[in-house]
Amino acid sequence: MNMDTRPPSLLGRFPATAEEEAYAYVLYRIRMGTFKAGDRLVPEEIAAEIKTSRMPVREAFRRLASEGLVVIRPNRGAVVRGLDADEMEEVFGMRGVLEGLAARMALPKITPEHIAELARLIDAMERVESDVQQWVTVHRSFHEYLCQLCGRQRLVAQIAGLHAVVEPHMRLWLGLDDKPMTSRDEHMTLISAIKAGDPLMLESAVREHIEATVPALRRWMTTGN
Repeated sequence: MNMDTRPPSLLGRFPATAEEEAYAYVLYRIRMGTFKAGDRLVPEEIAAEIKTSRMPVREAFRRLASEGLVVIRPNRGAVVRGLDADEMEEVFGMRGVLEGLAARMALPKITPEHIAELARLIDAMERVESDVQQWVTVHRSFHEYLCQLCGRQRLVAQIAGLHAVVEPHMRLWLGLDDKPMTSRDEHMTLISAIKAGDPLMLESAVREHIEATVPALRRWMTTGN
């Protein structure tokens, strides 16, 4: 089967600059865990893979460095940056605040059709529970969809950046740790909060839902259990 390996965010987009293509390519592979924390990113190799010159790749590295995903070291090039347990907890705390805010702002705009789509994504999570990689992808789609309903692009972009930072660690954690991915009950709580129509209740429910992951993830990062 001839499958297109470009990141989904680029499929169907034309024209895109070479720098955008390089950025999306590297970001996607960091998110998916193909480029792991500590890996050295070789611009010549990446440029050859996406059939561009080194300059757009180097510009993409600088953009990723500004977002905290890559470290550029003098005379050593670009290296994928990981997070320690304290940084991970900080990012989840930021996610909780910002996604809670986005959900509160989105609530007046949420229609029955939107709720049906959120429910569909929960069903999709349940169907792929045995496949960590697919589950994380659908899980992110659920959260992104809800946040995007607020219509505030700057806020949505900030949240997307936080997801990109933690996603590789989530894939590794869920892949190595024997953790059941109980998607339905946890996410149906958010739909119940939406249907209740109370913006502060929804904001609190989203924040609690996100931050509930932190203790187990911190324990795994610090002790391996």
